[in-house]
Amino acid sequence: MRLSALMWGAVTALALSGTARADQLPLWEAGAGLAIVDFPEYRGSDQRQTYALPLPYVVYRGERLKIDRQKVRGLLFSTEIAELDVSVSGTVPVKSRDNRARQGMPDLDPTLEVGPSLNVFLYRGLSDRMSVELRLPLRAVEATDLRSVRHQGWLFHPHVNVDLKGVPGPGWNLGLLAGPVFGSQGYHNYFYGVAPAFATASRPAYEAKGGYSGLQFIGAVSKRYQKYWFGAFIKADSLHGAAFEESPLVKQKYAFAAGVAVAYVFAKSGELVEAKE
Repeated sequence: MRLSALMWGAVTALALSGTARADQLPLWEAGAGLAIVDFPEYRGSDQRQTYALPLPYVVYRGERLKIDRQKVRGLLFSTEIAELDVSVSGTVPVKSRDNRARQGMPDLDPTLEVGPSLNVFLYRGLSDRMSVELRLPLRAVEATDLRSVRHQGWLFHPHVNVDLKGVPGPGWNLGLLAGPVFGSQGYHNYFYGVAPAFATASRPAYEAKGGYSGLQFIGAVSKRYQKYWFGAFIKADSLHGAAFEESPLVKQKYAFAAGVAVAYVFAKSGELVEAKE
């Protein structure tokens, strides 16, 4: 599944047969659209946010560099058994005055997570309609208030990713992802630590440790029409057993997020290249 951001179910294996087919497709395509997403303010929060966000649509089918809706692939190196690319994610800002658990504490600035990801190809069907990958992204986490940037630690998110073409029907793509998350002490303290200066009777001081950050399960579907692209996802999150599980800022240990998106493709290259879609 080519989502960071985006965004999600147990991983299943489904063998699909057929003949591999390469199509003549535009070298690049460009478009724009809208995404609506709903998720907890932070992992473990019992308050939610809903956003309507502009959605850029960019596809590039170069020989070495490939960009699709959610990912840059083969940027560093690519072989028949593995590739090294760039993994990007992040979090939205949280105003502490609007969050019951964090009232009186500093706001959470938005973060950008970026780093390398080693992706190992575990299985590819003869028709290219199914692929299974082990992905090993390691990302540095940077928080910013637009005046300064502060390093907040590291995240490691090993997971198995399954892509199925033609599921749940012709023209559709289904992606499934599952795996644990691990974070450094600095990252956990940014979200879950409570300094003594901000402790209250109901919110004792707390210093988080690094280590296990819980499990994530993601499922997503998408379909490309002649001029439009549609996608949707759902994500389940468990913090049971996380290193920061006892933080007073963790108000629930299970949560979900979901979103839908549509984009209009308004431009494409006149040059065609051979590509599998």
